[in-house]
Amino acid sequence: MKKQVKVVAAIIENEEGEILCALRSPEMSMPNMWEFPGGKLEENEDIFTALEREIDEELGCRIKTSKEIFNNTIHEYDTFIINLLSIKCSVISGNPTPCEHSKLIWLRRENLESLKWGPADIPAVNDLRMEK
Repeated sequence: MKKQVKVVAAIIENEEGEILCALRSPEMSMPNMWEFPGGKLEENEDIFTALEREIDEELGCRIKTSKEIFNNTIHEYDTFIINLLSIKCSVISGNPTPCEHSKLIWLRRENLESLKWGPADIPAVNDLRMEK
């Protein structure tokens, strides 16, 4: 049976209504694909605390979460199953800087489909595009 992994992802929106998109580095699994930044939960960690920690580690900034799940997706890859919980957020201090990713860009909702997204992120991308 495949291992199931619970992962949180930040949908960070700026004041201009643009969404932060992160390009996975060549060293990461699924290299050169776009994703919403985030990561795995640690033991006994709630999803909102995990997301705040992951964004601090990955992007060097602090976020405030919406305290509700925007999209909940289960996607089966070749070697594992991911339960990706996407949560809307805003930056409250610092500027997102790519520590692990190759690149960060801000895009309007209508332009999100121009990127090659990781399969688990696509449902959240679609929901965002339909939102406004």
